[in-house]
Amino acid sequence: MESSREARSQHGSTFQVQVKDDLQPLMDDSAKQCTIAAAAAVEGFGYWEGRDVRVEFLPAEPGTGIVFVRCDLPGRPRIPARVENRVETPRRTSLRLGAAGVDMIEHIMAALAGLGVDNCEVSVDAAEMPGCDGSSLPFVEAVDAVGIVLQDAPRPRQIVRDVLRLENGRGWFEVKPLEQQQTLLCYQLDYGEGNPIGRQSFELELTPESFRRELASCRTFMLKSEADWLLAQGLGQRATCRDLLVFGDHGPIDNQLRFPDECVRHKLLDMVGDLALAGCQLIGSFSACRSGHRLNAELVGALRTVAEIVNPWRRCA
Repeated sequence: MESSREARSQHGSTFQVQVKDDLQPLMDDSAKQCTIAAAAAVEGFGYWEGRDVRVEFLPAEPGTGIVFVRCDLPGRPRIPARVENRVETPRRTSLRLGAAGVDMIEHIMAALAGLGVDNCEVSVDAAEMPGCDGSSLPFVEAVDAVGIVLQDAPRPRQIVRDVLRLENGRGWFEVKPLEQQQTLLCYQLDYGEGNPIGRQSFELELTPESFRRELASCRTFMLKSEADWLLAQGLGQRATCRDLLVFGDHGPIDNQLRFPDECVRHKLLDMVGDLALAGCQLIGSFSACRSGHRLNAELVGALRTVAEIVNPWRRCA
């Protein structure tokens, strides 16, 4: 049997949920949790504040999840990368627990989730993560350099068994069940007419191989008018058009695209990072149009209200 209801998120978005009364998510017990084989580090500066920062990825025990550790603060506070710790910040994803926070984490989260890393401590000596080249590639290369190892514990999964659609203005995000045990992602980007970004769409099945090949190197982008506004607010003073994609009237300024549709691929990269705040592997079809970090996070929260996590984490971060 099925029932349908309308719900409203804390930010005012409405979503329709079709709930099957016999909801029973499946679990493949052969799927094991993973961590990295050794420590790896990436250094750079944050786009927004321009401060130098060092990120060190460290192996973690099964059931740890992804945890950010502020090694620069007294007591080395730990911030689990979960949607309940997310705080609203314009144009990026941020976490806060108590007085400690981390900022612009989406590219790191995408790298770890895209590669299938379940457990990792991310030790940082500043609040804002390094922007690097605006993509997840530097973090992927750091993890690949040390390798990924299996752990003797089953991977938690949340398998979509029902249709859920969340809308916010002109944007929407919809999830549907799949017969296959896979994660299918689709994004429709629409900047309208009269600019070099325009309309783009991209779809792929998420695997470590497809993430490395199709998404990892795709960079943050914005229009020159947006960049000028941020500079006028005193933000992004250290970043240049070589550090990310800034679009003028005729395309990227002082830069070249890595893919003709690099912008929509980057939106999918961000989606991977934001969905990772579910704290488990998500199985199903995930389609979005004009979605950003807020709507992505609302989807994660809404999904958890109508589905069950199989084999949840057994220890706390």
